[in-house]
Amino acid sequence: MDISVIVPLFNEAESLPELVSWIDRVMKEHDFSYEALLVDDGSNDGSWDVIRKQAGEYPTVHGLSFRRNYGKSAALYCGFARAQGDVVFTMDADLQDSPDEIPEMYRMVTEEGYDLVSGWKQHRKDNALTKNLPSKLYNATARKITGLKLHDMNCGLKAYRKEVVKSVEVYGEMHRYIPYLAKNAGYTRITEKPVHHEKRKYGKSKFGLERFVNGFLDLGTLWFLTKFGKDPMHFFGYSGLFMFLVGFVMTVWIIIAKLVHQAHGAYYRAVTDQPLFYLALVAVILGVILFLAGFIGEMIARSSQDRNHYNIKDEF
Repeated sequence: MDISVIVPLFNEAESLPELVSWIDRVMKEHDFSYEALLVDDGSNDGSWDVIRKQAGEYPTVHGLSFRRNYGKSAALYCGFARAQGDVVFTMDADLQDSPDEIPEMYRMVTEEGYDLVSGWKQHRKDNALTKNLPSKLYNATARKITGLKLHDMNCGLKAYRKEVVKSVEVYGEMHRYIPYLAKNAGYTRITEKPVHHEKRKYGKSKFGLERFVNGFLDLGTLWFLTKFGKDPMHFFGYSGLFMFLVGFVMTVWIIIAKLVHQAHGAYYRAVTDQPLFYLALVAVILGVILFLAGFIGEMIARSSQDRNHYNIKDEF
């Protein structure tokens, strides 16, 4: 099979018939063998009934329905697990992603050898204040932290080599960072393609401004897990050691200052009367706590079932 198209959706009943018809037309025009997997993330507007109807009209359409809303990452995870195509596409169900982009993105994967091609909504049709500006800030930060020169990390339209989606685990709200997850799994041939962005035709967006706050928090989590997930002592241990040394140096300084003042008969305050002593004590305690946190984290990491999970590129 050439292509798998995974469409996660929540309350998009109105747009589904048009989307399925559009995908099918593009596939037939370019003689692609394909499957379209529509993942209903707990919709309550009759989306599942529409999916069942579309599956009856198009044998290449398959559906998966959650009992409740789990989020886009869960939908993509289940879709990736079931995908059979050599190239796997993801796109949103709101008709803002154009299936007409599929042939060129497919060519970039199969002929140019890219592991992942991410769409870039270069000319967005969203509200500039609530979507465009926050998105630019978010993507600039993501580029800085991940090292990936993508202008639209969170674009729903992406093309993946099949082994990429089988090698990454998407959970929580990490769907925003699949390119970064792929990079960390060793798939470094990642690029982007400017894609046409349609204005939403039906309903309204399911994501508010809070997604940008969540996005920054998830990015910090992902960066930390990537850097220190298997070696937490490298972060907590060094941080704890630094704090302990700061507190120790401050304590020694206070004691030496007291002894010098005593030797010269000068006035001096008791050690316990000095604010610096308590700051030193706090630093020492924090150092010990951080070091212990690193030690416990190291024990957990060593007990993890995937501690020796590695992606092998080739073997003979």
